[in-house]
Amino acid sequence: MLVTTTNDLAGHRIVRHLGMVRGVTVRSRNVVSDAIGGVQSMIGGRVGAYVKLAEAARQEAYDELVVHARDMGANAILAMRYDANEIMPGVTEVLAYGTAVVVEPA
Repeated sequence: MLVTTTNDLAGHRIVRHLGMVRGVTVRSRNVVSDAIGGVQSMIGGRVGAYVKLAEAARQEAYDELVVHARDMGANAILAMRYDANEIMPGVTEVLAYGTAVVVEPA
């Protein structure tokens, strides 16, 4: 699956637009990451425990996005983006979305 944040794909032409696709996950912090993150935030700098949590959530949403596009028959996703919203304290929704297309080499 080819995935790009641009509206086109260099070296390819779009032969069919299939529509919007998305992948979503909802993640919560846990006691261990809160404890580690709390200590790291007192020291200052990068809070690695929360970075790992954020990256895991983005990867899960991305993987769901790719599955959704494949299920529609796409071989590429254009204009891919992420969005995140806090549902409640400590619980975050991460959305990956884009446009599913079929492309072929130009």
